[in-house]
Amino acid sequence: MRLYRKEGNTIQILSFPTEDIEKGEYLLIQDSKRNRSLVIQVIDIQFANIPGILEELLRNSTDDKHIYGENLDPLEVAPHITYIQDARMLVCKIRGTIQNGKLSINTAWLPSRSQSNIKKLPVASLLAQAKISKSRPINLGETRESSSITIDAHMLDGKLNIVTGKKETGKSHLSKLLVLGLIDYGAPVVVLDLNGEYTRLGFSSNGEKNEYNKKVRVLTPGDNFKITLAQMNLRVMMNILFHALDLPGTSAREFRRIWRFLKNRDTLTMHELGETIRNRQCNLHVRDALYSRYYSLLNSGFFTDNHAEATSLEENFHSMQSGGALIINLQDISSIDRQVVVEFMLGKLVELLTRRKLRAVFLFAEEAHLYLRETYWDDIVTRMRHFGVFTTFVTNQPNTIRENIYRQADNIFLFNFTNEHDLEAVSRAAKVDAETVKSVARDLLPHHCLVLGKVVKDFPIVVKVKALDIQTMGQTRLFFTDEN
Repeated sequence: MRLYRKEGNTIQILSFPTEDIEKGEYLLIQDSKRNRSLVIQVIDIQFANIPGILEELLRNSTDDKHIYGENLDPLEVAPHITYIQDARMLVCKIRGTIQNGKLSINTAWLPSRSQSNIKKLPVASLLAQAKISKSRPINLGETRESSSITIDAHMLDGKLNIVTGKKETGKSHLSKLLVLGLIDYGAPVVVLDLNGEYTRLGFSSNGEKNEYNKKVRVLTPGDNFKITLAQMNLRVMMNILFHALDLPGTSAREFRRIWRFLKNRDTLTMHELGETIRNRQCNLHVRDALYSRYYSLLNSGFFTDNHAEATSLEENFHSMQSGGALIINLQDISSIDRQVVVEFMLGKLVELLTRRKLRAVFLFAEEAHLYLRETYWDDIVTRMRHFGVFTTFVTNQPNTIRENIYRQADNIFLFNFTNEHDLEAVSRAAKVDAETVKSVARDLLPHHCLVLGKVVKDFPIVVKVKALDIQTMGQTRLFFTDEN
């Protein structure tokens, strides 16, 4: 390999057919005279643009069809011509400098074109140079060199993460890997599970219970997840009425008075709430609006007056002191009921964190745009983050996540995308240049992801995600199956 040219932070390397290089790999340009090396990453591979190559290819293709006989090449020029025709140009991005055995982000120098030596830089060596901590390692999988790659759970703590890619590329698989890795180190995890993909995390692929079985609790609203009004404060209830049930402002003021009236009498139950609304002396339209919302809450099956069947989140989190996951199964409930449950969960988490009943919590939100209201995006990223809610968004529609969320993301796990608009949305992230995202992500194989951010010290790494011995539950149910 030879150094050809540099423009901005892009370097072009001339590579020959015998050198096996792929997108995403790292190279080291060693300048022995300066005793330092430039770390670069291959983001695209092209054929070298050699003068006269088009005419030569056309001439050869014409000769092959119409000329018969024996080719005489006494000077053995043909192999050299073929070698030159297959030469490649590697488009690379500068990632850093190694000097005196130390890795830095210094890129304000240029190695010698004639004296430099270029070789592959294994990802394992790069991460060792970057001094990535492994005090709480989570094994993601392996690199192209078949070396194991781990991230530190510390780099997920207090961070905003995004897992994105098109369908059936392995997003949820990686999310489950992260969930189980956090559980291993005693972290409490809450998963807003839209499609029931996490409900069997406690079982191996053969259906038997695994080591996580007692640490994973699946809560299905209306079934084994019900609450009483006494477990909810007025602010959370008003958020539910405003944002999930569209209660008008005039009716909301009347509801506040009813709530405080019942709370002062210590009769805050669904039954008493319904009776009070029915007998309330107020505007007819206000009473009708309150009554219709009351029935929406009642029919959701999420609320109960029976304390014996009510679920205590405090007790669930207390039982997870050594690590565990609450899977909120949102699969079979309506979109409105889904919003009601999510409003309660987020409000309750903030309440527990504010009262120091909970130290911190890792929240995994699958396809959050389907149940999170617009104003909650900034709330989760800023205010809730300071309380101790550390969120990982998982989606196959990257354009549903607002640009300011990408810019504040600490880590991005990017799977394959081929759509230009999807790649454009992800490329807004502040952690990497747009060219790397658009070029590398387009060619990622299934279950391979491009890891960006603090977990890899801002060195983009392509990882083949390891398999998990769990019942993943994420497969699409098909009609046409191979019965044999």
